[in-house]
Amino acid sequence: MTADPVITQQVPTAAPLPPTVRASLSPSRAADFKTCPLLYRFRSIDRLPERPTVEQARGTLVHAVLERLFDLPAAGRTPEAAGDLVAPQWDRLVTEQPELAGLFTDEGKVDPAEFLRSAAALLQGYFTVEDPRRLEPAERESLISAVIDDELLIRGYLDRLDVAPDGALRVVDYKTGGAPREAFEARALFQLKFYALVLWRTRGVVPRVLRLLYLRDAEVCDYAPDAEELRRFERTVVALWRAIEQATAAQDFRPRPSRLCDWCSHQALCPSYGGTPPPFPERAATPDPLRDARSRPAPPGADE
Repeated sequence: MTADPVITQQVPTAAPLPPTVRASLSPSRAADFKTCPLLYRFRSIDRLPERPTVEQARGTLVHAVLERLFDLPAAGRTPEAAGDLVAPQWDRLVTEQPELAGLFTDEGKVDPAEFLRSAAALLQGYFTVEDPRRLEPAERESLISAVIDDELLIRGYLDRLDVAPDGALRVVDYKTGGAPREAFEARALFQLKFYALVLWRTRGVVPRVLRLLYLRDAEVCDYAPDAEELRRFERTVVALWRAIEQATAAQDFRPRPSRLCDWCSHQALCPSYGGTPPPFPERAATPDPLRDARSRPAPPGADE
């Protein structure tokens, strides 16, 4: 299938934050807490480093190529052009994030040429489900934010926002993992509802479509939210943040074991695996009002 053509519209200027705002939350960090409160603590409070995986790096690369693809004239957005972007974009990413180069020094377990070929193969999946020559996205890799409950700033980065001639919005998220699986699809839709809530609260428009593009299996998952659903979701997000505040005040972030533990970088510190978390940081007792500094989502592929 191909997507309907869209047009670019002027992006509204972000309004200044009200003085009542005390905290911020991104969809990635909110999903962390839902998945496992201890994972949220490790990432958002302890700020423990995480070595990028091959899957995460490949996802980051594919996202970068798809973003740059739309810099080309419409007629030039071909599979060949996307393939030509792979190596230059990888070079740029390694320059900006030198730790990515370490993927190829681990006893030769990752072959650089094969890595780039695998990224190019995922791009072929993209061209199976969309024709970028018929698209002019309104926004790409765009930071959006809104204040809810007068005190909480919610924010995150959209992969892509399309605006139709009638003003309808379509939020598009690229997934470089496999076809939808229950646990991962629920997390992905949570992320997209987060974005839909921000757009509704800032632009007064409920997105017509939330679209997940699964590139590996060339599948499309569309979801159509409504205003009542977003109201309920807003209450869920506020309740989630209050639970985070309570856990922070009590310094009580408990692990929630699941099959997602297989992908966790912090098993050695997790009580569920015989580990001991580090001492709770003193700075967490008096958090920065906008302490969720990792508002940039987890590397693409991390939640896939």
